[in-house]
Amino acid sequence: MTVGVFGGTFNPPHCGHLIVAESVRDTLRLDSVLFIPAAQSPHKGVQSLAPARDRLEMTRLAVAGNSGFEVSDLEMQRGGTSYTVDTLREVALLRPGSKLKLLIGADNLFDFGGWKSPADILELADLVVLTRPGFDPPPQRSGLLERASVVTVPQVGISGTDVRRRVKFNKSIRYMVPAPVEEYIRRHALYR
Repeated sequence: MTVGVFGGTFNPPHCGHLIVAESVRDTLRLDSVLFIPAAQSPHKGVQSLAPARDRLEMTRLAVAGNSGFEVSDLEMQRGGTSYTVDTLREVALLRPGSKLKLLIGADNLFDFGGWKSPADILELADLVVLTRPGFDPPPQRSGLLERASVVTVPQVGISGTDVRRRVKFNKSIRYMVPAPVEEYIRRHALYR
């Protein structure tokens, strides 16, 4: 099996995440995309981070109905700061024989060298860089792009920051997040 590993805070999971994941799944003919909500991202603060159990449940609701998508709680079970290398090691143990493809946004490419154990990450999974139309790759300083697949994904103007801001100011998030996620946010008074 070929599995796309798609990590993030998913705070909240939105339609942009789903469109991009489906585009990559289709383009690379992945058997599945594994969404892994972070317990705590090493790159983001906790100021507006919804509780882990809520982000996990919203991610489950977001992917429901797509047999090509799965959700894992392994980072939340592990707790603490979620490092990609640790997650990939666990996924490899849980899915022996699977070919792992790590999905990262093109913006993460610039600081990938500063991630925990980047060489080990590249041993555990193939790197898939998600770009926007018109993206110009960075100069080949580390040769990283030579080892990566570059997939151009649809430009989707939705961000978690915007969704949270809209909720805070009582504005509609309809069509920005799947309807069950919208209902969950409302029912649990998240991002107020």
